[in-house]
Amino acid sequence: MTALPRCWALASVCAAALLLQACSRTEAVPEPLRAVKLLTVAPGTQGARLEYAGEVRARVESRLGFRVGGKIVSRSVEPGQHVEAGQVLARLDARDLGLSTDAARAQVAAATTQRDLAAADVRRYAALKSENFISGAELERREAALKSAQASLDQAQAQLAAQSNQASYAQLLADAAGVVTGIDAEPGQVVGAGTPVVRLAKDGPRDAVFAVPEDRRASLSLGQDVNVSFWAAEAEPVMGRVREIAASADPVTRTYQVKVALPEQGAPALGATVRARPVDGQSAPALIKLPLSALRQHGGEGQGTAVWLFDAASSSVRLQPVELGPADGNEVVVLSGLEPGMQVVATGVHVLNPGQKVGIYQDKYQKNTPAAQQGQAQPAPEKEAAVEKAAP
Repeated sequence: MTALPRCWALASVCAAALLLQACSRTEAVPEPLRAVKLLTVAPGTQGARLEYAGEVRARVESRLGFRVGGKIVSRSVEPGQHVEAGQVLARLDARDLGLSTDAARAQVAAATTQRDLAAADVRRYAALKSENFISGAELERREAALKSAQASLDQAQAQLAAQSNQASYAQLLADAAGVVTGIDAEPGQVVGAGTPVVRLAKDGPRDAVFAVPEDRRASLSLGQDVNVSFWAAEAEPVMGRVREIAASADPVTRTYQVKVALPEQGAPALGATVRARPVDGQSAPALIKLPLSALRQHGGEGQGTAVWLFDAASSSVRLQPVELGPADGNEVVVLSGLEPGMQVVATGVHVLNPGQKVGIYQDKYQKNTPAAQQGQAQPAPEKEAAVEKAAP
C-alpha cells in the first residue's frame, strides 16, 4: 500500500514542474548586431567628366595617285616612312608613254616640213606677183596655206609637250614633306588615272580626332576648349580648340566626328592615342547624390522613398523620407530631405528596422588610412570585440 502514495506524490511533483514551466516567460533571442556601411552626405555636381578616346592625325592627309594609267613596276616607300617634297614614291611602266611621245615628235617633224613648203610657195608667188605674172588672189591662197601649215605645226608641238608631260607622270612624286600612312596599290597592279596609291600625311598642323554620340553633339561648339591628354607618360596634356564638327553622322557607327586643333609646339606623333575632355565654362550646381543601393520604399508601395539615417549617439538607425530628382548613372539626385554632414546607410537597407542598433563596418586593412582616421563613424565596441575574438 505504500507504493501508491509514492506514485501520487511523484505525479504531483511532475504536474507542479510542468505548471511552473508553462507559467515561466521564455526569453527572446537577442537580434544580432548588424554592421552597416555609411556614407557622409556631401554636395557634389551632376554629370560625369566626359572623356572621348581619339587619335592624332595630320591636318592635311592626301591620297596620291598617278595622273596617267598603267602598270606599277616599283614602289620606293613603306608605311611610316618620312619623305621629302619631290621624292619618288612609285613608278609606272613608261614604255607605252615613250612610244606615244615618239609619235608626237614625228608629227611635229611632219608639220614643220609642211610649214616650210608653204612658206617657200609664198615667197615664190610673192616674186611672181611683183612682176604681175599672177593675180593677187593666187598669192592670198598661198598665204592662207602657210597659215594653216603653221597652225598644224603649233598643234603638233602642243601635243608633243602634253605627251612629254605624261611620260614624266610615270613617276609618282611627293608634293610635300610628310609621313606615309598607307599603301593602296602594289607593284604589278594596273591602275587607272587618279587611283589612290599612297596615303601621305603632310607635315604641319595636327588634329586630335574623336567621335561623339548623337546626344552629345549639341554640347560641343566650334572654338570650344578641349583638354587633350596622351597615353604616353612622357607627353604633357595640351589645350586644343574644336575646329570642325561633322555635319552628318557616320553611316556605320552613327557618331559624329570632331576635330580639335592641337598647338604646333611639341606636336605629338601621328597616330598617338589621346583622351579628349571638353571644357565647359559653366559651373555645375551643387547637388546631393546617393547610390541607388541606399534607397528603400517608405511604408508601402507608392508612399515615397526613404533612406536610413545613422544616429551616432544611440548607434541606431531611423527612416528619413527624401524627394528624388533625375538619375545620374548609378546615382540619383536628392532634392530634399537630407543635409550635408548626415550619415546614411549605403547598403543592406532591406534588412534594417526603425530604431535598430547597428555597428559600423570598417575594413580592418583600412584602419590606418587617412579616410579612416578622419571619419566620424567608427566600429561599435561590441563589433570590434567580436571580430578580435573570432580572429585566429
